[in-house]
Order: sequence, then C-alpha cells, then structure tokens
Amino acid sequence: MKLFRMALMASALALPLASGAVYAATPADALVIAQNIDDIVALDPAQAYEFSAGEINANLYDHLVQYAAEDTTVLAAGLASEWTADDAAKTITFTMREGATFASGNPVRAEDVLFSFKRVVTLNLTPAFILTQLGWTPENIDEMVTVEGNTVTVKWDGDFASAFVLNVLASRPASIVDEVLVSEHIEGDDWGNAWLNTNSAGSGPYVLTDYRPAEMVRMTANESYFGGAPAMKQVLIRHVAEAATQQLLLTSGDVDMAKNLTPDQIASLGESVKVEAFPQAAVHFLSFNQKTESLTNPALWEAARYLVDYDRMTETFLKGQMEKHQAFWPEGFPGSYDETPFTYDVEKAKQILADAGVETPITVTLDVINAAPFTDMAQSLQAGFAEAGINFEILPGTGAQVITKYRDRTHQAMLLYWGPDFMDPHSNAKAFAYNSDNSDGNYTATTTWRNAWAVPEEMNEEVRAALAEADQAKRNEMYVELQKKVQAESPIVIMFQAALQIAMASNVEGYVNGSNSDFVYYRLVTKN
Repeated sequence: MKLFRMALMASALALPLASGAVYAATPADALVIAQNIDDIVALDPAQAYEFSAGEINANLYDHLVQYAAEDTTVLAAGLASEWTADDAAKTITFTMREGATFASGNPVRAEDVLFSFKRVVTLNLTPAFILTQLGWTPENIDEMVTVEGNTVTVKWDGDFASAFVLNVLASRPASIVDEVLVSEHIEGDDWGNAWLNTNSAGSGPYVLTDYRPAEMVRMTANESYFGGAPAMKQVLIRHVAEAATQQLLLTSGDVDMAKNLTPDQIASLGESVKVEAFPQAAVHFLSFNQKTESLTNPALWEAARYLVDYDRMTETFLKGQMEKHQAFWPEGFPGSYDETPFTYDVEKAKQILADAGVETPITVTLDVINAAPFTDMAQSLQAGFAEAGINFEILPGTGAQVITKYRDRTHQAMLLYWGPDFMDPHSNAKAFAYNSDNSDGNYTATTTWRNAWAVPEEMNEEVRAALAEADQAKRNEMYVELQKKVQAESPIVIMFQAALQIAMASNVEGYVNGSNSDFVYYRLVTKN
C-alpha cells in the first residue's frame, strides 16, 4: 500500500506519492483532507451539481446573500450589504458591498451580478432550473435583473415570497463570478465554462489553484477576502477512494481530516483523533404507493408510524449516521418541525388497524437499495411491521433500479431518502405536500406523485399560500403546520434525518459542515 506525504511546499507542486516514507505533522497553516471526490463532473457554478463540487464552490464564491460560515442557519449579507424587498412589485433591490474585490483584485460590481445570472440562464446547464423558476429566460434576463450604479434590482414572475427568492439567490448557481476575468477565457459561446471547470473566478475566501480530476484539489487563501483572510493558507483535498486508506492516513498524521470513514472505522479510532457529527438535510422515509389498493387506507398510514423502531435503529446500526426526525423539512433551518410524536408501539398500531376494520395479514413488497444501511433498515422494518400483520417482502436493487421503479410508480412500498435542491422549505413542501395533477402522464419529481398520492386540494392550496407569504415568521409557521398535516394524513412515513461524521486530528478547530454540501466551510479552521 502506498502512503502519501502531502507536502504543500512550493517545491512539491507535483504532490509525489511516497512509499515507505517517514511522516511528520501536516504544515501548521495548511489543512490536508482525504476524501472521495470522484463524483465531480464540473466546478463551474453554472454547471456544478455534485456534492464534492458544492463543497469546493462554497469556499470559492460568494452570493448576494448567503448562509455564511459563522452561522449556517441564518441568511446573511454577502456581496450585498443590504437589500429592500417589495413583494407587491415582485422586486428586491440590493446595494453592493463597498470595497469587496474578487481574488483577482478586480472590484465586485453590480455588473458582475447581471453577468453571473445571465450566463447561468443562457448556458442552461443542470442547476439552471433553480434560477429559471423565477421566470428568467435568456430573452428577458436583462429586464429581470437590472443595474443602476452600485445597486442591482431583481424581479421575478410568479407567486413567490421575497424570502423564497432570497433563498434561491443564496443557492450554488447564483454564485457571483468575475466578469472581467471570465471574459478573458471565453471560447466561442461557452461563457468561460471550460475554463471555470478547472479554475475559479470568485470573491470567496479561497482560490482554486490546482485541480486534477479524481486526484486532488488545491485551494489557496484569498488574503483580501472581505470577511478576513483564512488561517489555513492552503486547503488540499486528496482523492482517496478507499475508506481504509483514509483511516490509515489520518491515524498516521499524514492528513488532518478523513471524510468517508465507515461507522466501524470511526468507532475504532484512537485518542489522537476526534469525531464531530453534523446533521444533514436529507430525510429518510418509507412510502406506500396508492396504486396498490391494500395500501390506501389512512389507518394503515397511521399505524405504520408506530411500527418503526426509531430508537433501536439510531442507537445501533444507524448510530452516528442518522437521527430521529419525523417531518419533511430538516432540523436546523427556519420552518422545521422538530417534534417526534411517534414511537415504536405495536399494540397501538394493532388497535388503529382493528378500529378501522383493516384486515391482516397484508403482504407488501418493499423496494430498497442493496447497500448498507438501507438493507439493515429494511430488515428492521420487516421485523417491526410483521408484529402487526404487515409482511414486507424485501426487493433489493441497485440505486438506479430502485429509483427507476419509483419514478415509474410500479413499486408497492419504497424505502428512500430526499434532499432539497436549495435551502428553502418550499423545496421539500412541494415534494411531500403537493400534487395538483396525479395523472400518469404528468410525471413530477416529487414523492407525492411517485407514490400516486392525490394530495387534498386544501393542502395544495396551503403549499401555494406558504410560497407566496411575505411575512417570514408567518411563512415558517405555515410550513410547520404543513409538516404536522403530512404526519397526520400522508402515506409517507418520515423517519430519520441523515447525519455526517467527520474524523479529524484533535488539533483541528473551527471546521463548519452545514446541512448540505453547499455549507462546507474552511475559512474558520485553525490548528491548535
């Protein structure tokens, strides 16, 4: 086995791999990470859609408004120092931050905002839908985003609250790029896409200085960052696919952090290493397809919530990977409902079924991804539900097979997970509480449609109303009420919220890992 000494000196740019080397601590002003980053397809924020790409972009770019490292639950000023929303006129006017510069040294201008949004909409790559849902098109973008001096006015077309629009503008494709620098690297009509997939043009705390696909990413501190220069002058992410190799590199002191260790490996780490857990935005659920007649009784949905052994799973094989959470919006963000009213109670479930006249036994096929921890979760559900006469026949498959079956609505019961496309509660409310057209020909990428659940029109209307509500406090309350209703009257049983365990050297402090990959920050990291 080869062990890498990640030298970060200027003379070691080639990052040689050494076999049988003697290891020393990593440099005091550099953070060295072992991570599987082979999911990266693109780094241009107009195209990047993968988890690892999101982590990297979060450290290279800023937004007009953003969930910053200091508190990833609060939408704060970014490149805009202030803004004024007019929900009636469907506009937000942003005042640009004085003195902010890109890492290139070019000043951040209002014109850069228009350029950034225009290139996303015009390129129309994978994440562009997040911006185009505001009614933006290549033809109207110059009217929807206008510049006057140091202000930018954003308009939208749709019944959206300004709070929703602000969350859209805090998303990855709304990253602000340096128009002057990018324009120097445009090839044909690519808007600099090819160049930005191996370089950066942001104002964030780091600059991309080296990227080798499926090998490594190096970021160097932006000393002029408006939030203060990072203590770690370099961040080096080394692609290490094997978790066992990551563990060895960490315990030998050759890296500061390992991001993909298994629970068993984490449990075996010594005292020189610490582990921090970070709740993630993905929620895991069990759902029942309403095309199967035996699964359409609401009493079965209610009983199911008492047949999940939440505590035993999270205290055993899911320990450190998931936390009990029973609502569609993840804990840690405004609008979440964090109460967990359901416990494993077989007798209560039996009584619910008996009172409703549901005849048992019932045999149900349960599709599940053939990998841990999903297969372990399925077996636990199988044991718990059998106690009430609901017998799961587990059908394991690859992720592609399971998801394809789900999209085709040909399953009976399904064990899966869901994460928001951007951090606004509407992203999940639309998935779990909205379905205005349940017809087979109206394919919709939501859990409601895929489970053929014809959501009551009253609930559909509540989702639309919450999306349009201008008062943020009231809007959050509306999403809480929606989550309670989904718990009470939905064939979707939300069970857990994912958690991420990161192992790191005991002297590493200040690492921030928010609820999704867009909120991974290295700017506050120090080594004691």
